[in-house]
Amino acid sequence: MRSVKPTTRRGPRPDRAAKRVGSEYQTAMTSVERKYLKINLGSHLVASETLSGEAIARGGRYLIAKTLLDRGMAKLDPLSPENPLLMLAGPFAGTGFSNANRTSVGCKSPLTGGVKEANGGGTFGYALGQLGIFGLELTGKSDAWVIIHLKADGSAAFDDATPYLGMGNFAAAEALYQRYGKRVALALCGPVGEYGGLLAGVAFSDTDGRPSRLAARGGVGAVMGLKKVKAIVADLALLPKLAEPEKFKGRLKEYTRLLRDHPVIMKFYNQVGTMGMADYQNTVGGLPVRNFSAGQLSGPSEFKMGGSFINQQNRERGGKNTHACMPGCAIQCSNVYNGADGKELVSPVEYETLGLLGTNCGITEPDQLALLNYIANDLGVDTIETGATLALLMEAGLAAWGDADWMVSALAEIAKGSEQGRLWAQGAARVGEHYGLTRIPVIKKQAVSAYDPRVAEGTGITMMVTAQGADHTAGNIPRLSTREMSLEDIIEASYKAQIHSAANDSLGLCIFGGSVTNAQQEFMVNTLNEALGTSLTTDFFENLGKETLRLEALFNQQAGFGRKDDRLPEFFYTESLPPTNHKARFTPEMLEALYRKIEAGATSS
Repeated sequence: MRSVKPTTRRGPRPDRAAKRVGSEYQTAMTSVERKYLKINLGSHLVASETLSGEAIARGGRYLIAKTLLDRGMAKLDPLSPENPLLMLAGPFAGTGFSNANRTSVGCKSPLTGGVKEANGGGTFGYALGQLGIFGLELTGKSDAWVIIHLKADGSAAFDDATPYLGMGNFAAAEALYQRYGKRVALALCGPVGEYGGLLAGVAFSDTDGRPSRLAARGGVGAVMGLKKVKAIVADLALLPKLAEPEKFKGRLKEYTRLLRDHPVIMKFYNQVGTMGMADYQNTVGGLPVRNFSAGQLSGPSEFKMGGSFINQQNRERGGKNTHACMPGCAIQCSNVYNGADGKELVSPVEYETLGLLGTNCGITEPDQLALLNYIANDLGVDTIETGATLALLMEAGLAAWGDADWMVSALAEIAKGSEQGRLWAQGAARVGEHYGLTRIPVIKKQAVSAYDPRVAEGTGITMMVTAQGADHTAGNIPRLSTREMSLEDIIEASYKAQIHSAANDSLGLCIFGGSVTNAQQEFMVNTLNEALGTSLTTDFFENLGKETLRLEALFNQQAGFGRKDDRLPEFFYTESLPPTNHKARFTPEMLEALYRKIEAGATSS
């Protein structure tokens, strides 16, 4: 074990704010500071840069894109040691502010070849905030496998990870808790990430200690594995310093009230969770079924793979239909799903997993899906990319639709890292090409999310144009009635959704609180000011989102991407999707107005 104290360098400091007058606090409101740790894995040295004020509000997706651009990484081989891996917490991290403890993980994606930010809930961002850490930047490659231990005293240790190699995430987490104690948060590289499988994400511990919250997409776990970092263990410490803690506490309470008063958040996300989207998409015909060959699995009354059926069954089995994945979250859209024996099968079951790992592979029973979900969590893989890949193998004739036993065996091959398993772990685009398939549902080599773009057209446009690859979280508008709208209005809706998602992702906020955060931008910016000691104006929120989109688009342009890379796979244009019989209508050439808005950044209206 080698323990080091980070060397410190101060970043630029904004002006200090004036003293408050007539307040119960007679102290000057100074700009808050956080540490940004640059971890050189080759030398095991840690350099600490001190950030303050507005710099702490420009994290997540924004800082990932800016860092990659500033370092000239566009032409870099994403599997080279020089590809930095960033893990970033938001400005409210470490506090109980609802849905504000997500962790962004970013790099040049080995899956897409473009910019990538994937974020997950859990406790890791919370722990970083309590340690006063804004983010980590991992550079180079360790000679031997390591566990990085971020300690409460401010030091960092590089411990031998050999005993944990090859372990699934659940066994590894239990062993790490035995070694480091329970008052820690984990970021884990699973066994697929260890050998550079592009299905791999980075797994974070949840509020009960499960390593089941993933920053899943884009192959970020493969980059962690190729750097030979098995895990990062962060001690839970103290609440972070805030400029005006009492005012911030009041904002926290008001934000929680706004969330609990909002009908969409409490009647959908809280009561049903994201699983409710499966019921909706099945009804409107936008659900991925058998490799996007149909949009409806069954009639709504017979449908078992959505929130209506699963919540009722889970309630009867003694499971939890509301669960907070991160500390302080009032939305609690997660769940703990129990089997017929009343024992936990998996946590959580979410819509994207139901869609891609479930109905897209012909699975019709929730218990089968829950087992597959658990295995995927244990391997630390993206259930969207994994489900799309397994569906392609089924389409290639390796198994019948709905053969859950074969799917379990396929995941076992991926876990072992056999020659066949390593091929399958490279994701849908590469697997589809290997087997000579033509119906490969990817954009920029990343699997399309669980919204068929022939029906969920607004989300489809987002998935086409975003630099992130086919990623619904870049601006999801699945209920938009696009067949009744002009293209101009659809473009504007997608653009607004993308701005808001980029802003939330840059602030460590879960987008499921967007019904409040996006509508209460003045409130959110004032909260930032009281937390950080800044004087930001209300337009900061949207400008942050716009600038993030611009930087991401610029990086992908430098990496060699063009409009042609944004086109949907051809079968979406040529095949009618039952039961609506819709075909895809939009091509990149039709979306030039949207590209211009994105490329203009904060100057765009």
